[in-house]
Amino acid sequence: MKDMQTSLEKLRTDAAEAALVRDLATEPDKKALYTLLAEHLSNLADEVERAIRRQHARS
Repeated sequence: MKDMQTSLEKLRTDAAEAALVRDLATEPDKKALYTLLAEHLSNLADEVERAIRRQHARS
């Protein structure tokens, strides 16, 4: 469970960093890439969070 929480925190941090790079990017292609990356990492974090909740519900 602790590994999942650590993964969740890492994914949230990585998503925030990708969003920051997106916001600072001046090239449209780079902005688009980092937008997709931030969204993808955020979605992955959401999935991990749901898995953690499911495990807590079973306990």
